Amino acid sequence: MAVGLLRVWLKLYGTETLKDKRSLLEPLLVRARREFNVSAAELDLVDDPKAAVVGFAHLSNHGGFSDQVLTGLLRRLEGNRSFLVENWEIEVL
Repeated sequence: MAVGLLRVWLKLYGTETLKDKRSLLEPLLVRARREFNVSAAELDLVDDPKAAVVGFAHLSNHGGFSDQVLTGLLRRLEGNRSFLVENWEIEVL
């Protein structure tokens, strides 16, 4: 069994308050859960309305498949115009 982990550091555009940040991140996390079958959560920088660290986890029988799913999710995130992906890490355990 393999667990794939993806951590993404985001710079958010157009968010002035934590409420603005939540309204941007919550649909993103829900969509990732639905479309990529991953667990998703905000991990760090929770009090900063201009930045976020989000994490995704994928469980599979094959590590290569988890890597493929998380890479596809990362590509989707990089195409979003509401934020900039500043950094990311993928790890398969």
